[in-house]
Amino acid sequence: MRLNIPNLLTWLRIFLIPVFVAVFYVSDQTLSSEHKNLIATGVFLLAAVTDWLDGYLARKLNQTSAFGAFLDPVADKLMVAAALIILVKLGRADAMIAFIIIGREITISALREWMAKVGASKSIAVSMLGKVKTTFQMLALLLLLYHQTLLGVNCQMLGEWLLYVSALLTLWSMVDYLIRALPQLQKSK
Repeated sequence: MRLNIPNLLTWLRIFLIPVFVAVFYVSDQTLSSEHKNLIATGVFLLAAVTDWLDGYLARKLNQTSAFGAFLDPVADKLMVAAALIILVKLGRADAMIAFIIIGREITISALREWMAKVGASKSIAVSMLGKVKTTFQMLALLLLLYHQTLLGVNCQMLGEWLLYVSALLTLWSMVDYLIRALPQLQKSK
């Protein structure tokens, strides 16, 4: 494993996960709900920015690595899963929606791993649909974590709506990946 700036940013994202979760376990006497929401939103936003930044820097500085390509999506999925579980626990997200999103991530990760083993990983590279899904998902999670009114906007209501849209995009993108992998899946019978 080569330590470079992109990989350090990915490790930072992983280390932010327990910090993010711990915020909600601090007593209400120490931190008000509003402060917990604000801190958790900030930590999640920092993680989302490092997700974009590590990929950008890896390409710009020519510091891509097999380890970074493996670790980056793991960090993303752990952060999203942690946020969804916390939001379900707080009653801000539907458990079925969380299951759909987390289940899709596990399914596609397994599919990508298998496709890499058979030498066909390029056929299921990240698509524009996957990027749109991720954008909706991140916006929804940020709004649901913030949970308060912002500039007259009910963040909870907008976040719920965006999370439902991201769940639909999640299913659509999963079907898209499975269709693209179908020729290889049929060969393996």
